[in-house]
Amino acid sequence: MRILITAGPTREYIDDVRFLSNASSGRMGYALAAAAIAAGHEVVLVTGPVELAPPEGCDVYRIETTDELRERCLELFPCCDGVIATAAVCDYRPRTRVTGKITKTGQPIVLELVETSDVLAQLGTQKEHRWIVGFALESQDPRNNAMRKLRMKNCDCIVLNDTSAIGALTNAVEILSPEAETIAVYKGTKQHVAERLLELIKDSIHAKPRRA
Repeated sequence: MRILITAGPTREYIDDVRFLSNASSGRMGYALAAAAIAAGHEVVLVTGPVELAPPEGCDVYRIETTDELRERCLELFPCCDGVIATAAVCDYRPRTRVTGKITKTGQPIVLELVETSDVLAQLGTQKEHRWIVGFALESQDPRNNAMRKLRMKNCDCIVLNDTSAIGALTNAVEILSPEAETIAVYKGTKQHVAERLLELIKDSIHAKPRRA
């Protein structure tokens, strides 16, 4: 398989030096890239800014903003068999980016936020016969929110985890089907979870006939 993997956070700049982001370490995505390469697959890794070295043997594309992630994924997805979307994408961005650096004045400032592009949903509209594996990091009503994301983004399955996974070396995930059934539950190091998930994708997702 040739697999597109997204990893790490995105940044949305307030001015030239400040930005909105999140605490994603990129470890889950990088573990998946390493596991896929070890299993003999081709990997295209699109990564936000993280303090990790990408595994040897993959094509690496570095991005910062959500728009950069969207543009790169739309470019690369057509030449891949599927995508595993682990990137922690900022949901909001400042409506206006200030040129230079905002000067501190002692007065409050108002920051107006607008939603960013839904990258995976856009890939879902161009799916054709490729597969899509999404990730959902949820803390409230996790299963229902994960299933809503699965349907909105046209995923073949979605990997549900919670906020304890952020920055951690371990993970506990539940993989949900479009019918809201539990396909599998994996716990352990992120490398272990990555290996199990790759096996599931190869045996149950990649091999399954799909509709666009």
